[in-house]
Amino acid sequence: MAASVLRSASGPPRLGLPGLWCRRRPPRGLWARARRLPGLAGSGRSVAAASGSGAAGADRYCVELLRKRDYEGYLCSLLFPAESRSSAFALRAFNVELAQVKDSVSEKTIGLMRIAFWKKTVDDIYCDNPPQQPVALELWKAVKRHNLTKRWLMKIIDEREKNLDDKAYRNIQELENYAENTQSSLLYLTLEILGVKDLHADHAASHIGKAQGIVTCLRATPYHGSRRRVFLPMDICMLHGVSQEDFLRKNQDKNVRDVIYDIASQAHLHLKHARSFHKSVPMKAFPAFLQTVALENYLKRIQQVDFDIFHPSLQQKDTLLPLSLYIQSWRKRY
Repeated sequence: MAASVLRSASGPPRLGLPGLWCRRRPPRGLWARARRLPGLAGSGRSVAAASGSGAAGADRYCVELLRKRDYEGYLCSLLFPAESRSSAFALRAFNVELAQVKDSVSEKTIGLMRIAFWKKTVDDIYCDNPPQQPVALELWKAVKRHNLTKRWLMKIIDEREKNLDDKAYRNIQELENYAENTQSSLLYLTLEILGVKDLHADHAASHIGKAQGIVTCLRATPYHGSRRRVFLPMDICMLHGVSQEDFLRKNQDKNVRDVIYDIASQAHLHLKHARSFHKSVPMKAFPAFLQTVALENYLKRIQQVDFDIFHPSLQQKDTLLPLSLYIQSWRKRY
């Protein structure tokens, strides 16, 4: 890891960062079914034509899907400029559809069939012939409006397909690579929706996407543990002598917390790198990076409970998140 090594009198060397991670504190005590929509005849259709009564429910479907399955993404999308908001909802709904494939199927073959549907859907969208599925219709409109890059959409799909195997990440770099191809690719597309073409914004998006992927892996650990699965990087677990069984048993020993500390430190490091580009990133790009508010909030909360990944407070929704996001949006910061 790129984090610096901190030594303490209480244990072995630990990976950490200045500021937020300078010391450990004592613990303290978000699919509705898709409705079939009337067909839209012909190819080479315009967005205006597809926005009539036949597709009137598609936009509402995407918003509701996000509200139920990606509440933080829903809140962030609400703060997008009006001309970009519906496209942001469509893009995030597309991500939700792919993300929930793995947990909604009992056999890998069924998951592969759903992934294949979305591969064909993206191909059809770029042939101006989207299927009559709400998210697909809204994504087609977004592609038409903003000329979205097909490569990023396919990267997300391909990486989700690889991830259908129930295997832990071999190392932190493998987790970061997965996050780059999914979360960072999503941010590159979001920047296109906002009309931003900037190298510094792309660098920030890469780091924020990696931080998002790492934090998502941490947040999902209790859920995965309840299904007897552990996806945390094996190299860090081995470094601290922790087995998958320790997480399945919700072991709270110091070495288990050290694993979480090291992984969380890497997420914080990526946030720090992303913010180092703050003065060079166009202000127009800032809505795409609002998710850093939720990421930093989670990292602070997990520190407050002494890196106990199973602490009940980490599973509770942050009621102040809407206000925090609004303030950060108003301040034009990320």
